[in-house]
Amino acid sequence: MRHRICSVFVTGALALGSLFAIAPMAVAAEASVSHCVAPADLIRLDQPLRRTARRLASHKLIMIVALGSSSTAGAGASSAETTYPSQLMVELTQRFQTQPITVLNRGISGERAVDMLARFDKSVSAERPDLVLWQVGTNAVLRGYEHSKSILLIRDGIRRMKAIGADVVLIDPQFAPKVIAKPEIEDMVDLISSAAAQENVDVFHRFALMRHWHDIDGMPFEAFLSPDGLHMNDWSYNCFAKALADAIADAAAPRRGSSNASGNAPTGETR
Repeated sequence: MRHRICSVFVTGALALGSLFAIAPMAVAAEASVSHCVAPADLIRLDQPLRRTARRLASHKLIMIVALGSSSTAGAGASSAETTYPSQLMVELTQRFQTQPITVLNRGISGERAVDMLARFDKSVSAERPDLVLWQVGTNAVLRGYEHSKSILLIRDGIRRMKAIGADVVLIDPQFAPKVIAKPEIEDMVDLISSAAAQENVDVFHRFALMRHWHDIDGMPFEAFLSPDGLHMNDWSYNCFAKALADAIADAAAPRRGSSNASGNAPTGETR
């Protein structure tokens, strides 16, 4: 009996010791990932999303197409449900609970702007989107590009999106070791912002947001990137989706979207 009691005591002590040994590890791991809070100046879109605002006002389906490469397709995510387009649809649905919203994932890994525009008619235009989210620039930085050709290509893509009556938001590259190792990255970030300004459309500054996580919030890259040092992970896709949803909701608010003085014509809005 004494032997059995001692065995139970030792087993319990070991289990309790394991619990206390595991707990600090879990706390430490959690502490390495900051709460998903983004500074307002990093997630505010400069231009109102007028077509999206009109769809909200009329309670009609909002069709969003996410065009891009691997970080749109979801490389680094644990499932299709944890990609940024999937999580964005969840976030927008929570913000507009009586509004039908669809977000289509049209990301293909490895593509550059020229590849995406080659399939534009089938992947984007055919869906008659109200809003196009165009994630672009990362693969150009990784493989090399010409500044003058790239800005013309991106401006041409924006014009094609506006021609079908869609609101447009560009999404610049991710802040990740394999990207920031390239000296061209700052030029690409500026190039995207310049193209957007020239065409009077929005940019969601993903690069600045992720740099804020690392430089200001003190998060290690391992906390918000997958092991390849390039792609985002479930946490960062989720936080990115939340921030983007906030930006879209604000830019489509009635106070910003009511005027159509400089916006796109309401082409093809009947469904």
